[in-house]
Amino acid sequence: MRFGKAVVKYRIPILVITLILLIPSVFGMMGTRINYDMLNYLPEDMETVIGQNELLEDFDKGAFSFLIVEDMPVRDTAELKKQIEQIDHVETVLWYDSIMDISVPMEFLPDRIYDEFNTENATIMAVFFDTSTSSDVTMDAIRQIRQIAGKQCFVSGISALVTDLKDLCEKEEPVYVGIAVLLACAAMLIFLDSWLAPFVFLASIGMMILLNLGSNVFLGEISYITKALSAVLQLAVTMDYSIFLWHSYNEQRTRHEDIREAMAEAIRETLTSVIGSSITTIAGFIALCFMSFTMGRDLGIVMAKGVVFGVAGCVTVLPALILVFDKPLQRTKHRSLIPDMNGFAKGVVRIFPVFLVIFALLIPPAYYGYSKTNDEVYYDMGECLPEDMEYVIANRKLSEDFDIASTHMLLVDADLSSRSVRAMMDEMEQVGGVKYVLGLESVLGSRVPAEVLPESVAGLLKSDRWELLLINSEYRVASDAVNAQIEALNTILKKYDPSGMLIGEAPCMKDMIDTTAHDFRVVNAVSIIAIFLIIALVERSVSLPFILIAVIESAIFINLGLPHYLGQSLPFIAPICISTIQLGATVDYAILMTTRYKEERVNGNGKKEAVRIALAASIPSIIVSGMGLFAATFGVALYSDIDMIGSMCMLMARGAVVSMLAVILVLPALLLLCDRVICATTFGMRAAVKSKKEREVILK
Repeated sequence: MRFGKAVVKYRIPILVITLILLIPSVFGMMGTRINYDMLNYLPEDMETVIGQNELLEDFDKGAFSFLIVEDMPVRDTAELKKQIEQIDHVETVLWYDSIMDISVPMEFLPDRIYDEFNTENATIMAVFFDTSTSSDVTMDAIRQIRQIAGKQCFVSGISALVTDLKDLCEKEEPVYVGIAVLLACAAMLIFLDSWLAPFVFLASIGMMILLNLGSNVFLGEISYITKALSAVLQLAVTMDYSIFLWHSYNEQRTRHEDIREAMAEAIRETLTSVIGSSITTIAGFIALCFMSFTMGRDLGIVMAKGVVFGVAGCVTVLPALILVFDKPLQRTKHRSLIPDMNGFAKGVVRIFPVFLVIFALLIPPAYYGYSKTNDEVYYDMGECLPEDMEYVIANRKLSEDFDIASTHMLLVDADLSSRSVRAMMDEMEQVGGVKYVLGLESVLGSRVPAEVLPESVAGLLKSDRWELLLINSEYRVASDAVNAQIEALNTILKKYDPSGMLIGEAPCMKDMIDTTAHDFRVVNAVSIIAIFLIIALVERSVSLPFILIAVIESAIFINLGLPHYLGQSLPFIAPICISTIQLGATVDYAILMTTRYKEERVNGNGKKEAVRIALAASIPSIIVSGMGLFAATFGVALYSDIDMIGSMCMLMARGAVVSMLAVILVLPALLLLCDRVICATTFGMRAAVKSKKEREVILK
C-alpha cells in the first residue's frame, strides 16, 4: 500500500521522468546494431566458425559472392570488373583476366573450367570482400555492385541475402508496429468498457516499449527477428496487466470516495497479481537463453526485459495517466460487450465429459503432427524471402544456368604437397553432387605453367598457413543431400589433412541444424520444468502443475501440429520459440481460472459450483487477453513478406486462440475429473473441504 500511495503522490514527476527517459531511449535504439545473419549465432567453438575467422584473418577475406554477368562483351565485362575492384572492402574479383589477358581467347583455359564458368550468354565472377558476411560495410558494397553493374548482373551469396533481408525489414518493421497497435486497440475497444482507456493503455505500453528497445544498446546488437517481434510481443503480452489495473481501479472507486485512495489500493492489488502472472511469462522467455544457438538468448533477454518494463509501467506510468485523465475516462465508459457468462459456464460444466472425450481424441493426431512439423522445418534463409527479391533471382539463375546451388570453401595446410592436394580434389569430385573443386592445381591445369600465374592470383588462393579451395555443389543449402555431401567431403578432407576445415554457408547451416535440434529439446525441458515449479509454488499443489501444463502443452501440440496437416513448412526457429512463448504467455489463463476454483472450493462450494463460478468469472479476462495477443500478431502475419516473421506471428496468433479455447473448455473438465486428487495434493484445500463436509454432517 505504501508503494501505491507513493505512485499516486508523485504521479506527475513519474510522467515527467518517463518522458525525459524516452530521449536517451530513442538514441539507444538508433545505436543498437541489427544483425540479419543467422549464422552469426552459432557457437564460437564450432569448426565452421573457427574456419570463417581463419579465412578473414589469414586471407583478409570474409564474405564471398558470385556475380553473374549476362549479355555483356568481354571488354565491357573486364571494365566492370575493374570498377567493382575499386569499391571499398572488395578485396579481390576473380575472373578470366585475373589469369590471362583478355586478348587471349577464354578457350585457352582448361575445357572443364571454361564450361563451368561460362554459358552462351553469361559468365561468372567470384567476388571476395575483406569484411565479414553480414557487416554493414559488406552490405554497402553489395548495394554499390548492384548499382554499378545494372540489370545485366545478379549478385548471389549470403551477403546479398542479408542485404535484401535488411532492406525489406527496414521497410516493413514500422508497419508491423502500426498494424499491431491498430488491431490491439480495436480489440480493446470491443472488449473493454471504455472508449478512451485503450488509448491510455497504448500510451503507457508504448513508453515501456521504447524504454526496452533503448536499453538494448547495452547488448551491442540484436537480431532482426528480435527487433521485428519485440515491440509486437511486448504490446500483446503486457496488455493484460493494464486491463487488470483498470478493472481493479474501477472496482476500488465504488469503495473509496477519493480516487487517489482507490488507485493506491488498485496498485497494491495489481502488483500482487501481475508479479505472479508475469513470472511464468518471464520464465518462458528466459528458457530461450539456454539455447546454444544464441539467437534464442538474444530474443529471450530482450523479451524478459520487456515484461519487466511492462510490469513497471503498469504500476507507475499507467496509474499516473489514469489519474490525470480520470474525468474523460469515466465519461467515456460504456457497457462491456462481453455478455454474462454464467449460462455458458453452466453448459460447459453440465456436458464436461464431452470435452474430456474430445481432448482425448485430439491429443494423438495433434502430437503426431507436432512431431512431424519439427522434422519438416526449413533452414535456408533464402526461402523466407519473396520470389521477386534480387538475391532469390540471382540464386535461381546460378542454379538453373550454371547448376550451382551452393559453394563450400576448403582450408588445407599450405605445406600439404601438390600431389596430395590433387589426389584429395580428385576424390572429392567423385562425391555425389560435387561439380568441381577449384584450387591452384585446377586453375593451372596441364596447359598453364605455374610461372605464368600472377602473384595476385597465387596470393588469393594460398597463404603461409593455408591453401584455399572452392567446391561448387549441385545441392541446395540445408538440404539432406548437401548435408550428406558435407559429411563425405569432411571424411576425405580429414584423411589428407586432419587440421583442414570445410566452411561456407552450407557447412554452417548443417551445424545450425545439429545445434537447433538439440536446443529444441533443451528449451522445451527448461521451460516446462521452470513453469511447473512456479505453478507448484503459486498454487501450493503437486497435481495442479501437471493439469495446467497438460492443457497448454496440448494447445501447443495442436498449434504446431497443424502445419503438417496443412502442408506448410516452418522456418527452423519458429517451433523452438513458439512452444516456449505460448506456454509462458498463455498458462496465465489457466492459473487465473484455477486460482478462483481453489478459492471457491475452500469457501465451501461443491466441485461443480466452484468450477462454474471460476469459469464464469475468468472467461471475460481470458477472452480479452487471448484476443489482444491474437489481434497484435495476426495482422502482422498477414502483412509480412518475410516468412520467418510472418510464420512466427501466425503461430502466436493461432496459439493464443487455441490456448484460450483449451482453458475455457478443457481445463474445467479436467478440474472436475481430478477434483478429489487436487484436493488431496493441494496445501490448504484438503482440510478446508474436509471441514466443510464435517459441518454438513453435523447440520444434518
